[in-house]
Amino acid sequence: MAVKPLFQSAILALSMLLAPATALAKDDFTLGRTILLEHGNRGADIPVIGCRKTDAIRLKAKRRLHLKRIKVTFQNGDTRTFHFYRDMKKGAETKWQKFAYRRCVTHIEVFGNSDGSTAGVTVMGRDK
Repeated sequence: MAVKPLFQSAILALSMLLAPATALAKDDFTLGRTILLEHGNRGADIPVIGCRKTDAIRLKAKRRLHLKRIKVTFQNGDTRTFHFYRDMKKGAETKWQKFAYRRCVTHIEVFGNSDGSTAGVTVMGRDK
């Protein structure tokens, strides 16, 4: 009989830990991923399938890299460039770079170099 209350307590504690994480995950989504090369002078392309509406973007480094800038292209052909010029450690994220309003993103270019042979970058958007 003592097993049932212990099991219920464990389920309750687990649900309390997972609830905030799932709430954050609903707001953030992946716009795309790409790989930066060690000596890349060109931008790494991320074609966005269809049109993803977002009001801001954030980058996450999968390995150590030097991030120069990111160029975002919208559905109407307008572009927006964000300059960073900084080193990022593995797992580091940039702050949210906001647009003036929710816009439809169709293409992204990431400019930078990896510290090793390659470094992955994930570009996130948010629903708000």
